[in-house]
Amino acid sequence: METQKFASLESDKKIWFSMWFLSAIITFGLAFFPMIYRLINNRNIHFKKEETIEKQVNICMQQKGKTVQKINKPKREMNAKLWTAAIILVFPVFIIAYLLSKDLSVHESEQDNFLAQTFTERIFMTQTIPIKTYVIITIVTLGFGIIYWLYKIVNQYNAHYTAHLQVEKKISGLMNGGEEN
Repeated sequence: METQKFASLESDKKIWFSMWFLSAIITFGLAFFPMIYRLINNRNIHFKKEETIEKQVNICMQQKGKTVQKINKPKREMNAKLWTAAIILVFPVFIIAYLLSKDLSVHESEQDNFLAQTFTERIFMTQTIPIKTYVIITIVTLGFGIIYWLYKIVNQYNAHYTAHLQVEKKISGLMNGGEEN
């Protein structure tokens, strides 16, 4: 029985909020457009990559005679250009912040469940994303809390991408003939 090689995929790209925020101040908010675009586009790329990895792991585990529950259903792709253009109306920024937070929370939970089926030790810890708290802060500050919320979103996605590198190393070892330990 031949083991499938792990196909290394493009690594996730981090965003540095401080650079984008300072650029937005200097450009009177125009830098928020490429920042929002990159956030949404990076999210889409990461979720596609994760789907591919899960399929590869599922095939590998089947070859080893082990069953893994159904692969998580694919995340709906957000149209990065459309959502970015929509922020000119301001209100869509709040919707984007909510969707990005919720998507990451659900994604991490599903990923943790999937990895628990594959590895005997826990290799991924989900983040706590208090969406209600961010909404309250944003409302109480009459909308200015969205800056803090975007800051937290960027940091949470960056932390997720960093943790995912470790997960990919473990998966690579599994796919290239290692054990699930």
